[in-house]
Amino acid sequence: MAHGQINHIEIAADDPARAKRYYEALAGWDIAEPTSVPDYYLFRFGEGFGGAIGRRGVSAAQHSRNYLEVDSIEKALEASDANGGTTIEPKNEIPGVGWFAVVNDSEGNELGLFQTSRQG
Repeated sequence: MAHGQINHIEIAADDPARAKRYYEALAGWDIAEPTSVPDYYLFRFGEGFGGAIGRRGVSAAQHSRNYLEVDSIEKALEASDANGGTTIEPKNEIPGVGWFAVVNDSEGNELGLFQTSRQG
């Protein structure tokens, strides 16, 4: 994925299993059962694009969140802060996958940032 592309959509749900059934029926997504994170159902809907349905406030945020692919979390956080954004969650590691952080943009919208640790 290229820098700046949306690469992950996280859907907050009060009942993740119910939301899983809903999106499977509505969109035809093939949604996996949770593995390492309880109540966090991963799905793909296109080449390299996907997301998850998670329990609101537990395995997901309080509301749905989009994640942008970035080349560097540190540089993205600096750019956000310098242009009216604020950091909500600093850089955190997802072992074997990459890093993420969360910001409020200049208009108060919550946005996730993701940097992969995978080659290619």
